Amino acid sequence: MTKSELIGALAAKQAHLLQKDVELAVNTIIDVLTTAVATGDRIEIRGFGGFSTIPRKARIGRNPKTGEPVSLPSRHTVHFKPGLDLRNRVNASKQAFPTIKDL
Repeated sequence: MTKSELIGALAAKQAHLLQKDVELAVNTIIDVLTTAVATGDRIEIRGFGGFSTIPRKARIGRNPKTGEPVSLPSRHTVHFKPGLDLRNRVNASKQAFPTIKDL
């Protein structure tokens, strides 16, 4: 689902709200979440999951095309840990709608 599909689904579910108001709300929420994670805060949305940053050490990698060693600097990556309710709903949907790999 893309951001525009999310906005459309929320606007359809909340018919009393204008789509531009829903779009403003979604953009504001994403901006607040992005700013919080960028400043190193942890975000937890009960039932959905939590976002945090994980520091990665500097290391020596390899250029996949040439095989030459490349120095990779230290950095922070975003980590998402799904909440219990989200995990249970995903697992239940996988049992109700198995994929070809699962059969």
